[in-house]
Amino acid sequence: MISKKLPEYTLELYDPKTESSKKINLPKDIAGHFTLLFFYPADFTFVCPTELADLHKRSAEFEKLDLKVIVASTDTVFTHKAWIETEELLHGFDYPMIADHNGSFSRALGIYNEETGVARRGSFIIDPDGIVRATYHVESNIGRSAGEILRLAKALKFVRENPGAACPASWDEGRATLAPGLKIVGHVGAELQKAEKAKS
Repeated sequence: MISKKLPEYTLELYDPKTESSKKINLPKDIAGHFTLLFFYPADFTFVCPTELADLHKRSAEFEKLDLKVIVASTDTVFTHKAWIETEELLHGFDYPMIADHNGSFSRALGIYNEETGVARRGSFIIDPDGIVRATYHVESNIGRSAGEILRLAKALKFVRENPGAACPASWDEGRATLAPGLKIVGHVGAELQKAEKAKS
């Protein structure tokens, strides 16, 4: 999916802010913003509420980055509503929750588990043009890090706003970046040291 347009889909979602269901048209309704599409296996499970709570704790940072967050599973809007109302870890959770009940959207993204009938843990960061720029997948018994997703989103936004720049491993906001070219081949370490000194 990297560098490809997000498939066009109309899906039902539950909006905890208004306690109502509505339709979302992707990628049309997210155009103009970076968006995190965060799939998890199922409501009323074990690792999933910890992941969603972790996302919610970072809401101010996602908002500052202008990164929209939409979570999704193969549950219904009714199950989404009941889960939000009963799971104490999700008190105050207000991100839109897609209900991909027949799994068609999960299949289109390549994360549907045919054996279990649910989506795998798949994260997709989509740019303002609807292009998938990063994916992050893990086994079902391992929770993801909202902090790492935030770091990836910052890097993606930086390279979009600074054409030609490249972010080295573990790059975070404010750190030195690289300008790839023949002159730094074999001298990346020295180039990074020089860039870090210029920042300090």
